[in-house]
This record gives sequence, structure tokens and C-alpha cells, in this order.
Amino acid sequence: MAKDAIVRARIEPELKEKVETILNKIGLTPSQAIKLFLKQVELINGLPFNLSIPNKITQKTFEDTDKDKNLIECKNVNGMVDKLEI
Repeated sequence: MAKDAIVRARIEPELKEKVETILNKIGLTPSQAIKLFLKQVELINGLPFNLSIPNKITQKTFEDTDKDKNLIECKNVNGMVDKLEI
């Protein structure tokens, strides 16, 4: 099949640069990555990842962490496990 359809998107230059660096490390061009994404959308008849609206607690946590509020810091994984009591 001929590849003559064009998809264009405007994104922030910083995002483009970061993503191109990552894709380059795994041997993909942005065009190949976009094609992979679109093929997955076609195969599963939807987005290849879950989307959801955060609940109130999660939204408040996002807002707090964006403001560096109510952060719990751990020096290592063991400290995190202890704080989570798991």
C-alpha cells in the first residue's frame, strides 16, 4: 500500500528533542514510533493504554506535590517500605 497520507502535529521543541533521544536509543525514528502507535490503535480499536480521571484524593496529591507540599521523603527502598507499612 502506498504511503502518501501525512500526519502532522505541533509539539514543544523540548519534548521533541527528549523523545527523539529516547527513540534513537531503541532504534526508532519518530515516524516509526507514530506508526507503531497508530497500528496499536487499529489493532485494539482504541488507545493502547488506559485513561482515567483521577479521583479526589489522587487529584489533591498531584496538586500538593506540584507545590512541594505534604511530601514524604525516603532515603532508600527500605525506608519507603517502612513508611508504607508493607
